[in-house]
Amino acid sequence: MIIDTHTHIGTIPPFDMSLTQLLRSMDKYGIDFSLVSNVEAVENDHAGNPVPPQWQKPQNQVLRETLHAARPYADRLGVLPWLKIRQELPDAEFLRLLQENRDLIYGLKLHPFHSRTAPDDERLEPVYRIAAEYGLPVVSHTGGCEEAMSPHLYNAAKRHPEINFVMVHMDLGTDNRTALELLGKLPNLYGDTTWVPAATTKEAIRRWGSEKMLFGTDNTIDGEDTLLHNKTGDRSLYQQYFHELREQLSASDYDNLMYKNAQRIFGL
Repeated sequence: MIIDTHTHIGTIPPFDMSLTQLLRSMDKYGIDFSLVSNVEAVENDHAGNPVPPQWQKPQNQVLRETLHAARPYADRLGVLPWLKIRQELPDAEFLRLLQENRDLIYGLKLHPFHSRTAPDDERLEPVYRIAAEYGLPVVSHTGGCEEAMSPHLYNAAKRHPEINFVMVHMDLGTDNRTALELLGKLPNLYGDTTWVPAATTKEAIRRWGSEKMLFGTDNTIDGEDTLLHNKTGDRSLYQQYFHELREQLSASDYDNLMYKNAQRIFGL
């Protein structure tokens, strides 16, 4: 079994990731279940500039559309609502959607890079109260700007031991060393494999145990074949996870990485 804890749907330049594309990719590469968030909730572009108003959608609208898309495939898809943590906080309508769709919502998604707001900002305390009340893990992008670096997520996790936190990317664009060190410091802090070299994941498992890492990919950010090759045709690092790593880890460690940790942390 394989559970991908980090996938996307939605359209906002330069990304165009359809539900159909994701489902086809899951079929093609043997992914049994995916947790999905919708990129249409981004607040800032890659340069840190606010997304133009014509591309902005209210947080609750994005959530409704994501739930509507995923509902017919509840046996294959779960939803991680992408929170617009700079402009909006969860309101009464968000809570109603959460309560009515608790069977489909498995966690909360933060993107400090695309919101330019750090996870340890005091303004996010209402988000963490919701996460604690409903037993929802908090999944957060790490890397790319100061607000998104892993020490900020570590601070939030240390402040809230009752919530499980996942460091997506383990500090994207770095050697992962800071995130790797922080991974072992808190029992409620986890890492995911999205664009993380297999060697780093092996080191995390060696140092902290196979219960600390989750399989995630960003599928379908490079198209339907993200799990096979990148946009230039080079072999995807995820092929290492599917093949080489299977042989390099014990069966129990590999199963923890590829699906059992996700089942435990997200209640799948």
